[in-house]
Amino acid sequence: MNCESCELKELEVEQFEIREVLRCILHTIFFHRALGLVRPRDVDCELFELTYVQCGVAEVEKEIEEKINEFITKVSKHPNRRNQICLSFYEMKSKQSAWSSSKTERVYWERWFINLQIINQRMNTKSKHTRVGSDHGEFSLEEKKLHRSALEASIRENLLRIIKFANEKMDHLPHIPPNFEGISYPYEIAILSSAESSLDILKRMLQTGHQTTLS
Repeated sequence: MNCESCELKELEVEQFEIREVLRCILHTIFFHRALGLVRPRDVDCELFELTYVQCGVAEVEKEIEEKINEFITKVSKHPNRRNQICLSFYEMKSKQSAWSSSKTERVYWERWFINLQIINQRMNTKSKHTRVGSDHGEFSLEEKKLHRSALEASIRENLLRIIKFANEKMDHLPHIPPNFEGISYPYEIAILSSAESSLDILKRMLQTGHQTTLS
């Protein structure tokens, strides 16, 4: 099966911005790949002038929050590093071999790569227009404003890319089994650091024994 992938534009975020950014992006992807009955709910970002849609299913929100918490814990130990989240959709298929009994394996058909560069900026309260103490990573209020504006524009660009990809890439979607219950294809969310590669994540996925689904 053909596995399509979408790599989103890298976002430079401060640690306190991570949660809102990932909520916005992950919920948007899930909504555009949702199955079955959903209860769409518009959510206004707390930090940005942006609105995104959630599926309105508690299990989805819980799973996303758990992964975001895991991501934040990881990056807090390794600041100022590029990190990547890979959301993969797959289906389970039986494979018959000539020398052994049949076994079930994952067949991946779509991957979404979310790229974040974690930066550490401290607001400078001494000046509104000039940078002081740059060796300590202090930024003026104006620089903070420019950062927030640029980040918001980049998030918006990624949301449009998600919508465009999801609407145009349809031929690779797997057949939905009869009497399927649930709102999502089987999926897995993995967290990468700059020390890892896309090949590393693929190997780890193949070694994972559990199947993540929402029903």
